[in-house]
Amino acid sequence: MGKMGASRIRVGIIGASPDRGWATEAHIPALKSLSNDFEITALSTSRRESADAASRLFEVPVAFDNHRDLVNRADVDVVAITVKVPYHLELATAALEAGKAVYCEWPLGNGLNEAESLAALAKKNGVLAVVGLQARSAPSVAYVRDLIKQGYVGEVLSTSLIGSGMGWGPAVEPFNAYLNDKKNGATMLSIPLGHTADALCYCLGEVQELSATMTTRRKSFTIVGTAERKPMNTDDQVCVTGLLAGGAALSIHYRGGLSRGTNLIWEINGTEGDLQFTAVGGHAQMFEMTVRGGKGTQTGLEVLPVPDEYRWSPPQGISTNVAQAYARFAHDYREGTNLCPTFDDAVTRHRMLNAIETAATTGQRQTLG
Repeated sequence: MGKMGASRIRVGIIGASPDRGWATEAHIPALKSLSNDFEITALSTSRRESADAASRLFEVPVAFDNHRDLVNRADVDVVAITVKVPYHLELATAALEAGKAVYCEWPLGNGLNEAESLAALAKKNGVLAVVGLQARSAPSVAYVRDLIKQGYVGEVLSTSLIGSGMGWGPAVEPFNAYLNDKKNGATMLSIPLGHTADALCYCLGEVQELSATMTTRRKSFTIVGTAERKPMNTDDQVCVTGLLAGGAALSIHYRGGLSRGTNLIWEINGTEGDLQFTAVGGHAQMFEMTVRGGKGTQTGLEVLPVPDEYRWSPPQGISTNVAQAYARFAHDYREGTNLCPTFDDAVTRHRMLNAIETAATTGQRQTLG
């Protein structure tokens, strides 16, 4: 039996659009694939028409056009927040104040201050509050984390990461144009780099100090399906160098759009061996990553299949890692473990991203605690 006497954890999803969005593409398929642990008991959107349509499409009997009605439902144990970043603070605050557990998508807030505010509120109210940094839950990441702990590469000397943002390129769908305005907090730095860097730090430890360069190379972009051009108001090139807490050298470069070459390559170099991740896009939270490794007398890398023990949910495309995260969440909710990244972990990542922006703006190397 789960908490509050329910055999399944009852989830209310804010932002369950029937047309598109991360709830539709990832959260709902993930939760339905874990039907022994979860049931979706309520949905909310910003309009009555879309709420009714989502209720029919996803076969959820209760739907609202007001998030407050959802967070105050007695049959909602956890509130999943899957809307655009500028609304995270308001919605997560309402859920926390209603005493609900929260799964909030990443970034937690529009900048460090909002993230710190939400983490403090979660602690004050004593509820489980986790953030959607689901790259940590990727089977490949969990596997490599253990390989490193087991000494596969020996002492870690360096790590390097190159990724393509996929977005922040020459053209964007109308519904994603908000990504190209820095004030909305959903940037290439915060989303693909933030997610993938979190996986990196989960495996190798936190960043101790860093320097950074950020710039906007594409000055404008086109709205897909139209001839409309708009100014690019966010950085589409981010370069970071620094040291991890254990002394290993760090290098990260993210670039907007897609490359004709490699769109994600992350390597870990050690005294005894090497590990490499590759994927078709620079979002470690979304795409299956192939692991290769070599050590000892080997002169090259070979594919290292991820053992089945690292898969806690059925593979399901881009929603795989969200399902992996929810499987961990169920354990945290019922057993009081700490398998999912919490709001405090989100603050740690926001501080790293804030340090990157500060270093790029000031030209001064930043030290993180």
